Amino acid sequence: MSQLQPELLLQAYAVGVFPMAESRDDTRLFFVDPDRRGIIPLDAFHVSRSLRKTVLQRRFQVTCDRDFAGTLAGCAETTAKRPDTWINAEIFRLFVTLHERGQAHSIEVRREGRLVGGLYGLRLGGAFFGESMFSRETDASKVALVHLVARLKAGGFTLLDSQFITSHLQRFGAIEIPREEYRERLRQAIAVPAQFDPDADDWPAVLSLLQDRTQTS
Repeated sequence: MSQLQPELLLQAYAVGVFPMAESRDDTRLFFVDPDRRGIIPLDAFHVSRSLRKTVLQRRFQVTCDRDFAGTLAGCAETTAKRPDTWINAEIFRLFVTLHERGQAHSIEVRREGRLVGGLYGLRLGGAFFGESMFSRETDASKVALVHLVARLKAGGFTLLDSQFITSHLQRFGAIEIPREEYRERLRQAIAVPAQFDPDADDWPAVLSLLQDRTQTS
């Protein structure tokens, strides 16, 4: 069986579809095009007071693109609450390749040097497709999401795609929109010349995000 090429994967995301596997051990991929799409509006991102306090305490060390493979592996690992995942070996291979090309990024969260949480995703123009997150300590993935949103807002991104929404993401302001509306937003976002600099210090952007009274309560 021939392997899916990264270029085809990028084309799929550009038209609004994304890959998944039935399980971590399944060798096959299928493409998903939901009737309703989950997004997190960047201008309506919600940070609770308790999470704001956690971020400002800086008890976690947050980096970007320092351990993409480790973050991807964390998202793919099984836990008692998540006995299986949709990230198989083929998705792992594709996204590591895209990361090496500068098109996929990770946010890593550490405590005392140990990776305890993070997330990863793909960018096209001013659109960022959040793929998955994981947490080995309370609030670790939430802190990663705050740092991601701060980077996206600072870089001029206009769309944060969460694919589906969960009760967890709804706490941050995630909403569902119809497929056609999503495709139009995606078309506009891809044309935006947004910037994503993994080496940039994102702390000023995080402080700006947390000081926005419309996004914290």
